[in-house]
Amino acid sequence: MKKSLSGLIGTCLLVCAWSLPGRAQEKKPDPQADAQQQTAPPVQQQTPPVQQQTPPAQPPPTPPPAQQQPPPEAGTQAQQHGRIPEPPPPPPKVPDVRRPGESGLFIGLSAWMPTEQPIFDRGSGAVFTGNSRLTMQGKPKYAENIEVGVAAGLHNSIRLSFNTMHASGDFTAPADLVAWGLGYPAGTYVSTNYKFVNAKLSFEYLTWPYPVGSRKFRLKTLWQVQYTSVVSTFDAPKNYYDSLGNLLIDPSTGNPISLVGAGTRYFISPTLGLGAHYYSSRHVRFEVNASGFAVPHHWTIWDTDATVNLRLLGHVELRVGAKAFHFKTSPSAEFFLRGTMASAFVGVRWYSNSE
Repeated sequence: MKKSLSGLIGTCLLVCAWSLPGRAQEKKPDPQADAQQQTAPPVQQQTPPVQQQTPPAQPPPTPPPAQQQPPPEAGTQAQQHGRIPEPPPPPPKVPDVRRPGESGLFIGLSAWMPTEQPIFDRGSGAVFTGNSRLTMQGKPKYAENIEVGVAAGLHNSIRLSFNTMHASGDFTAPADLVAWGLGYPAGTYVSTNYKFVNAKLSFEYLTWPYPVGSRKFRLKTLWQVQYTSVVSTFDAPKNYYDSLGNLLIDPSTGNPISLVGAGTRYFISPTLGLGAHYYSSRHVRFEVNASGFAVPHHWTIWDTDATVNLRLLGHVELRVGAKAFHFKTSPSAEFFLRGTMASAFVGVRWYSNSE
């Protein structure tokens, strides 16, 4: 009985052990099968094709606002989109024409023939009351002028000129005269002599137009310094002898008397002016210059000239024109001189630059 009961229990346990793994296997989900089931498209029923209708056009969507970009760092170049515009072409270069005298150097010689005569007179510094006004006699054969110039860049130039003239003559004093401390009674035969010297340093600065290019006209300002001197001499050559022809002796010195009175007046003055140049052609040039300066009760000076200049050769120019010069030394001194001289002149000038 016990053997049959134990055999039955063993048979039941064996049946249960066989049935439990099968059910557990049936209940355990298969992950691969589930994945295939999810990815597999659902089976659609075949239906006849339906004609699709074109949806109405819709406006394009508004782009979202652009986000502000931080400024590019130093040393980086901002990116440009699209075509980069090309810069405009540079303006054509205007040739800078340098005329003779505006480059290199030049040397000139000229002569003029003034006919005016300077006047000698007593100044406010005199301590006597006699008459001293007289006209220097004689006319110079010609007045000499020499000049040297050098270009100073940008159509400017520096010019140094030297002018001199002298003359002598005689006259009979119409009244008692006093000149340089010596007295000449009326009716005295008086000889006069004078020498005039003027030296001028001029910086000729181009004022208009600028840039010059190939223009024919130039206007220049003149910045100058001038030195002017006049030496005058008086003598009574017929008064050295008495009525018997004997030489007169000065009793104080025991020497023959001297009736010569001489003196010099000079001044140094700045002068300012303008100069105009017009180049009508390569071989013809017109030039006008004027400058002057005055200090009341001290001195007065001015000069001017106008010329027509003809290029005869490559480096040589013929100058024809007119010139005027005025001066007056200080009237505050014991004696002073003044004069205005003007005449035609002719000259030549050599240029190192012939264009």
